[in-house]
Amino acid sequence: MPSQLESLNTEIIACRKCPRLVAWREEVARVKRKAYRDQEYWGKPVPGFGDPKARVLVVGLAPGAHGSNRTGRAFTGDASGGFLYPALHKAGFANQAEVVSRSDGLRLKDLYITAVARCVPPDNKPSLEELKNCQPYLERELEIIKPKVIVCLGRIAYERILKIFSIRDSSMKFAHGATFDLRPSNFQPATLLCSYHPSQQNTLTGKLTVKMFDDIWRKTEDLLK
Repeated sequence: MPSQLESLNTEIIACRKCPRLVAWREEVARVKRKAYRDQEYWGKPVPGFGDPKARVLVVGLAPGAHGSNRTGRAFTGDASGGFLYPALHKAGFANQAEVVSRSDGLRLKDLYITAVARCVPPDNKPSLEELKNCQPYLERELEIIKPKVIVCLGRIAYERILKIFSIRDSSMKFAHGATFDLRPSNFQPATLLCSYHPSQQNTLTGKLTVKMFDDIWRKTEDLLK
């Protein structure tokens, strides 16, 4: 199983399917933010990360320009990760709360983090075509990991999972804390759990609070039981 994920991640890192995203991720890595001027940016697609035997798959949106596009690891080096990893540590899914680089010793337990888009998009908005180009990578992660719980961070991740699972049900509305049973024929049965994305747009406005986010991971633990 680990070798399958390693092979997939090697393929993801080499991907150049989307010209707009290739140009943007490399421009951001070249120009840099003043605070990180002395650092070497990753500037490539960001692969999935975590426990290859995970029962929980966390699906985000896309790398941050000066977060994952700089560090090369999901939710690492930006405010979203600064909100996510303390919650995962508190719930026992991560061995530490502070996360700064690929070499900081972070280990995830029973949880794997991925995204619907692997390259940083301009204005944090991947196009439908770009999401479609990335979808086979997420499908293969689902096939390899066979998660019991899929936590979608944000509406776009939620909608992409429904598309992958070929679900069209108008009664399934995205809402923070909502859960849905997924019983597809071509994937392992799983429970879908929705959460607001831990972006500053949500955390600084109070749309997503620490308690609300902690409740998501408590619910995840309950679903695993």
